[in-house]
Amino acid sequence: MSLIDTEKEDKEILNKYRNLLRACSDKTNKVDKKNIRKAFNFAVDAHKEMRRKSGEPYIYHPIAVAHIAAKEIGLGSTSIVCALLHDVVEDTDYELEDIKRLFGSKVSKIIEGLTKISDVFDQDISLQAENFRKMLLTLSDDVRVILIKLADRLHNMRTLDSMPTHKRLKISSETLYLYAPLAHRLGLYPIKTELEDLGLKHTNTEEYKDIAQKLKETKEDRNKYIRKFIRPIRSVLKEKEFSFEIKGRPKSIYSIRKKMINQKIDYENVFDKFAIRIIINTPREREKSDCWRVYSFVTDFYKPNPDRLRDWISTSKSNGYESLHTTVMGPEGKWVEVQIRSKRMDDIAEKGYAAHWKYKDHNSKESSLDNWINQIRELLENPEANAIDFIDDFKLNLFSSEIFIFTPNGDLKTLPKQATALDFAFEIHSDVGARCLGAKVNGKLVPLSHILTSGDQVEIITSNKQKPKKDWLRFVVTARAKSKIKSSLKEEKKEIAKNGKEIAERKLRHLKVKIDRKTETELIKFFNTQNSLDLYYNFGIGAIVNSQIKEFVKAKNAGWYESIKQRIYRRSKNIYSRNEKSKIIVFGEEDEILQYKLANCCNPIDGDSIFGFTTVEDGIKIHKEDCPNSIQLRSKYAYRILKAKWVNKEQIDFIATLNVKGIDRLGLINSVTKIISSQMNVNMRAININSKDGVFEGEITLFVRNVSVLNSLTEKLQNVDGVTKINRTYKHL
Repeated sequence: MSLIDTEKEDKEILNKYRNLLRACSDKTNKVDKKNIRKAFNFAVDAHKEMRRKSGEPYIYHPIAVAHIAAKEIGLGSTSIVCALLHDVVEDTDYELEDIKRLFGSKVSKIIEGLTKISDVFDQDISLQAENFRKMLLTLSDDVRVILIKLADRLHNMRTLDSMPTHKRLKISSETLYLYAPLAHRLGLYPIKTELEDLGLKHTNTEEYKDIAQKLKETKEDRNKYIRKFIRPIRSVLKEKEFSFEIKGRPKSIYSIRKKMINQKIDYENVFDKFAIRIIINTPREREKSDCWRVYSFVTDFYKPNPDRLRDWISTSKSNGYESLHTTVMGPEGKWVEVQIRSKRMDDIAEKGYAAHWKYKDHNSKESSLDNWINQIRELLENPEANAIDFIDDFKLNLFSSEIFIFTPNGDLKTLPKQATALDFAFEIHSDVGARCLGAKVNGKLVPLSHILTSGDQVEIITSNKQKPKKDWLRFVVTARAKSKIKSSLKEEKKEIAKNGKEIAERKLRHLKVKIDRKTETELIKFFNTQNSLDLYYNFGIGAIVNSQIKEFVKAKNAGWYESIKQRIYRRSKNIYSRNEKSKIIVFGEEDEILQYKLANCCNPIDGDSIFGFTTVEDGIKIHKEDCPNSIQLRSKYAYRILKAKWVNKEQIDFIATLNVKGIDRLGLINSVTKIISSQMNVNMRAININSKDGVFEGEITLFVRNVSVLNSLTEKLQNVDGVTKINRTYKHL
């Protein structure tokens, strides 16, 4: 282990501090410098025992953050003080009260905002919705919190090589997900570009190195071309006595890669790998006309592409960005992007929000950037606003096949695309999934089949009386959810079959038939089930009714010849029935059963992804999703398209409406709903009860499996104290 040269380190700390003072010399007075010195001494003392992962003294980091804040963002003395102190509360024994006592309430408030954000992003925890909302609250209250945090993140990204691989990936992904889009939103384009490039460097190292190497190899040719391109423009601007500066800069590695992916081209076919920027020093009142004059000079020499003209001078971007962009055909047939702007516009483009205040006319109407921040403030002050809604403006999905979902506490869960609320419930815990009754997505109640999108915040509602249903398998997509549902259904089926066997024994005993192995085999064949479990399960759910049991006993008593004949006849009938009618198609969100025909053009079969199309003469026709005619049908006649899917006929529940009348009493509705919720294979769809002068009348709409189940429920409801009459009707869903 090498010895630390503290004397050398102290000299380096002092050099970095002097560089910081030089970077902010144009915006600080004696009092400011005194405060900066005080903050510097305090930070040096607070971090004296601390070192970074690289082995350097920790104080290098706060000084570097302060330097970025001053030089690259253009912030003033208060921000520099805060940048020097930004990690003191989080990493040392000092508290916010100490900061407030020594440096005042404004500095302590900004430090508090920075500490809150660090709680969210710098720990090994997930991005939290409520804390994200707090972060935006600090943005609307004092934007310096975000600007200093961006400076902090930029320095961390510049020094990321010393971190372990998993940390580099986490920090880089987070940077691309939130910080780079945030820098862009605030108009900090150089910082946004560097964050994107550094993020790419650590998430796709090989691609980054490959493009960087190619840019390096072509640098000399590129500079030669830029000099050739700007020569005539420089000449005419001098002739017209403009005060100007012309820069040629390469496109960022990140933007080149993005173009390669989006346009499906290789590096050689990305033509606009650099841009020319013309910055004119002109009075505010002449900015617009002078920029257009420069545009006319450029297009005198080079032919513009009319589709690539962007006028952000007449109407600036929402973050205050102003510039005139055009793409022209340069020498050797190469497209070149040209940006024309004033010195003021360039300051705002480079330093965003901070520069905006420097040029703001306090007597003029608020700028678009102020309007944007005011809109955020208004949204956040609205008590109905949901924190998670704001993430969409900033997030960047890194993995197209995954979505990121938040729990109510802000923990992050990763799920595959198309995952539903029920998948999320099973992701939290098997028991939560099994008892899942409903879900709230971003505060709104949704069905369990609701497909989630990245950034959703999901709350699962559970009930101890809820059990997994076979229907759930239709819409869950995760292997975990499917496995747990199947396992639970199997256990439930065994339990129902156990009760079913007792029912079968009791009913056959009344008909003087004892269940033994031979009788069980005959029952399996007669009722065409796969095994004894399925047989007794059908008895348990009431799918085998008394008339069918009597028919079995009659066939059994008729002797083996008649019994065989009956079985053959019944089997052939069941085979026909199963082939023709066991699968049906249901339509829409309510799974309605409607008349339909299969389209001849694609001949869909059970299992195909399908949709319904309402024809003029032939009713509903079923087409495969990838039918050759589907694009034409969907684009021309979208209003005739019906959502459709295959289901097993035995999966279809009936809707039964019970008309209930009786004498009103306290707790009566509770008694009724309690019986319904405890009844197996029954789900309540709607209830509407009206009470007047001690008498009640209403309707209860239910999902039921068959008539036996409905009859059993009706008997129980008739025994409720106060219920005098129940009439029932039911229909297919």
